[in-house]
Amino acid sequence: MILNVSGRTDIVAFYTPWFMRRYKEGFVDVRNPIYPKLVSRIYFCDVDMIVFCTKNPHSILPYLKEINKPILFHVTLTPYKKDIEPNVMNKKQVIEDIKKISDLLGKERVYVRYDPIFLSEEYSLDYHIKAFEKLCGKLDGYVSHIIVSFIDDYKNVRKNMDVLRIKNFTFEDFKTLGLAFSEIARNHHMTVQTCSEYNTLEEYGFVVDDCVSKELAKKLTGKNYPVWKGRNNKYCHCASMVDIGSYNTCSHYCKYCYANYDEDKIKDNIKNHHDDSTMLVGYLESDDEIKARKN
Repeated sequence: MILNVSGRTDIVAFYTPWFMRRYKEGFVDVRNPIYPKLVSRIYFCDVDMIVFCTKNPHSILPYLKEINKPILFHVTLTPYKKDIEPNVMNKKQVIEDIKKISDLLGKERVYVRYDPIFLSEEYSLDYHIKAFEKLCGKLDGYVSHIIVSFIDDYKNVRKNMDVLRIKNFTFEDFKTLGLAFSEIARNHHMTVQTCSEYNTLEEYGFVVDDCVSKELAKKLTGKNYPVWKGRNNKYCHCASMVDIGSYNTCSHYCKYCYANYDEDKIKDNIKNHHDDSTMLVGYLESDDEIKARKN
């Protein structure tokens, strides 16, 4: 089993003490987001690899040597300001932390996500190209792979349209960005690829690959994995993963986020998080149905 920590929230940024307690105690409980009385119990002895997805890896760095599993990092680093990403930490520190991860695990174990990209009057094509050039320059020699994707029509995006002020991409916009990003990445000894997109930008020099490909998963674990059907995205062919997060629990409050869509619920969930619980939000209840998950 590959553990995703996490696509539903930023566990690393906000809940590292809880995660490390679960790791040391040997198991974690995860409520089914559709049927909440169903609880999956995941034993770490059944975990082959951990994929940490975060905007802020700082809190987990001191514990990496304690985790006796293959580790892969996906660190999201975008150029938006506080109007779009209110609580994302200082990005200079994130870059320094990416370098530390690279030094510790190797640059093939850390992917940077420039994700999602959207256009507006302030965040123009020229703005993104300059930001991408600056980012790749700072990470040259520490990162081999950059992943980009484009903003989707999520509930939270629609709710924040007055802040995002999104302009639609044109064919020429995709071409300009694709050619520029490909050249920049190549000049800094990196590949650039899209994530779960119909428009792969392959014709402009992007490589075609998956974020966590079955080939990469096998290389790191020695095991074969099926495609991750839980993503419900026909353009995603990543290796199957199990997410241990909960929606509406991230304190970054990014305006484009798919996993946060109810700010009142976020506040309630954060108050109901306890480091001593076996699950991220709340505690096990007497009528919960617990099933051990093996894959």
